[in-house]
This record gives sequence, structure tokens and C-alpha cells, in this order.
Amino acid sequence: MKILGIIPARYASTRFPGKPLAMINGKTMIQRVYEQAKKCSSLENVIVATDDDAIFKHVESFGGNVVMTSESHPSGTDRIAEVVEILNNDGEHYDAIINIQGDEPYIDPKQIELIAQLFEDPDVVLGTLIKQINTIEELNNSNVVKVVKDLNDFAVYFSRYSIPFCRNEKEDEEKLKSHSYYKHIGIYGYKSDVLRQITKLNMSSLEKSESLEQLRWLENGFKIKVAITDIEGHAVDTYDDLLKLVK
Repeated sequence: MKILGIIPARYASTRFPGKPLAMINGKTMIQRVYEQAKKCSSLENVIVATDDDAIFKHVESFGGNVVMTSESHPSGTDRIAEVVEILNNDGEHYDAIINIQGDEPYIDPKQIELIAQLFEDPDVVLGTLIKQINTIEELNNSNVVKVVKDLNDFAVYFSRYSIPFCRNEKEDEEKLKSHSYYKHIGIYGYKSDVLRQITKLNMSSLEKSESLEQLRWLENGFKIKVAITDIEGHAVDTYDDLLKLVK
């Protein structure tokens, strides 16, 4: 199976404009993400998808593969779909695509590998990672997306709320002892044909409620396979996150 890794990298960001070009111990964030992704042996190729000239030229400068995309995409998934369409028009086809977050400069290639392995099952069309929640802070943080999975490791629901609700447990500490809570790790894998389908879907009511695009897929009947990782990533959402990472 031919698998392509794509790293969406846009310049505009409400909390941290120009984030892909931020320097981290001598290299830009986007270069570090790219180099980590290239270490994954399951990827046939890695491409940066951007809408910014400065990012485009920078990726070229360190020898990376980069494609210029539209500025109007509402999500990284839509940006990735444009790249796949461009490649298809050029006669370059891939069976599956992995969406690698551009704000995790030290992403572990093992996590990318874990996503790739999900597609060894021909019935898997969408995949993502989850990690067990071990702290009350994460459980109650609305920026940490929680996941409920079924016994076959398919996602049932994603929420910013601490689901499931344990009605018999009054204290948060008791909840963590009585049930295994999981958080979503924002790396996705898609079969190429399914990627085209999900980007044509209209925004769903669940997606609007939680502001989570993967709920659009679930609400339209697409199943998302999950794999459990024990690796803790370090995403950079703000300048303060960057300072912590550099230290």
C-alpha cells in the first residue's frame, strides 16, 4: 500500500501567526516536523501543504517537498484533499493519506507508523490515535478532546466534555479509577477515495455543537478506527508553548 504523509502549514493563526517558521533550537518548526515524518518507513513520500509564499520557499530551501494550496480552506483536511487532487491530476496516486500536524516539532515517527498500520485491515477507511487520560486537569479541560470507543476500537463519539458521565462517582478522582478515559491525538489517516467523500459533506449539527470536524464523518456514517498510543506529544499552540518546548 502506498501511503503519503501530508503536513498542512498555513501562516495565519489567531494565537500564533507565522508558527511554522518559528525557530526551535536552530531549525524551524515545519522543518522539524518534516524531518520527523521522513523517519517513518511506512510513508512513500512526505509533502508540506501551505498557502504562504514564505513557507513554500523555506521548505524548498531545506530540500523538502511542498505544494501551494488555496487560502480559503476551512480545515487541514480540505487543504490535504487539494494536494491529493493535484497529485492525481499529475498521475501520482496513493492508497492512503496521513494528516500530520504541523505544530508538533518532535512528533514521534512511531505514532505515524501506528496510524499506517491501521490500514493493513482493508475495512479501515479512517483512522486516528487516542491516549489514556491520567490527570484531572486533562479530564476537565475543554481543549482536550475526549473519545469514547467501542469494543472493536472504533470511535463512538468525540467531545470536549468528560464523557462518559459517571453518575455514581461524585469526585473526579473516583471517575478516573472507575473508568478509562481517552483523549484524542490530532493525527488522521484516510483512504484516498474516502478523503474525497468527506470533504464534500456539509457541516453537521454535531460538528457545529462541539467544533470538531470528525463528528461530521461519524454523523454521516463513516467509521473511524482508533489505535491507542502511550506517547505524549508536545504541540505548540501559543508562543508560551514554544518557550516551554525550547527550554
